[in-house]
Amino acid sequence: MKKLISFVIPCYRSEKTIAKVLEEIRYVVKENPDYNYEIVAVNDASPDNVYDVLIDEQKKDNKITVIDLAKNSGKQSAVMAGLSMVSGEVIVCLDDDGQCPMPELWKLIDGIEEGYDIVMAQYGVKKQSIFRNAGSLMNSQMFNWLLDKPKGLQLSNFYAIKNFIVKEMLQYKNPYPYIHGLMLRATQNILGVPMEERKREIGRSGYTFRKLLNFWLDGLTGFSVKPLRIAITLGIGSSFLGIIYGIYLIIRRIRNVTMITGWTSLMALMLFLGGVILIVLGLIGEYIGRIYICMNASPQYVIRHVEKNIYSGGSKRDV
Repeated sequence: MKKLISFVIPCYRSEKTIAKVLEEIRYVVKENPDYNYEIVAVNDASPDNVYDVLIDEQKKDNKITVIDLAKNSGKQSAVMAGLSMVSGEVIVCLDDDGQCPMPELWKLIDGIEEGYDIVMAQYGVKKQSIFRNAGSLMNSQMFNWLLDKPKGLQLSNFYAIKNFIVKEMLQYKNPYPYIHGLMLRATQNILGVPMEERKREIGRSGYTFRKLLNFWLDGLTGFSVKPLRIAITLGIGSSFLGIIYGIYLIIRRIRNVTMITGWTSLMALMLFLGGVILIVLGLIGEYIGRIYICMNASPQYVIRHVEKNIYSGGSKRDV
């Protein structure tokens, strides 16, 4: 009996690329007679016609499930929506822009067969802007610190993952899901496989500075209290420096050393301490705000309806 691979693709502004991605999946899987496939494509309330393209593809290929979200929930939530519908023993997540090297799929599957829980593409040089590369490096270093990411592992959007890990990830019901964080929370048995990322042929990345900042904050505050401990350390350190400086001023006064009021140094000190206070308050506020939103049971995503594939009934389900 053939093994089933479930492909999950979050779709946003990809009406010109998604059909080619789907066709390539079909072509590559047919190369290996031991495997079959299903595709779960998630329309993240895209403003273009990607939903219509997906429906046309679903009519031609009954192994495709199309999930239509009622509002734009972000890539991480769209992936979670796709993972909730998979049936395969192995799940492969990839992007909708054609940059993921699909012909290298079997390197990921071989790693899964060797016993790894997650196998992730490792791009030596990512085909993206310097700004995005800097963000990726910052994100990677953050995970080294927060979640003890395996040394040398590079996080990417093209990976294969076992079904039992997906089930564990789906236990997370709160808003602000962070896929890589959920993975690292579930397992450290992860393999990185060297590959070369393709250049983007059509369009450009939808990640703006604001989206990248929100993405980074989700990872920073979603899975650890270490940032709060850093805030405490900053507060203690600032207080200690203030005490030392106060003792220094008292000693100078006792020794009758002429003390000239220093406006510049005073302003610099006030700006430094004020900046530390605002950062700490902002960090605490971020945690409290997320707690408030979670208490209000804000959804990760809202599904308008689903066009199912043959593995899940092959019919339309309104939600």
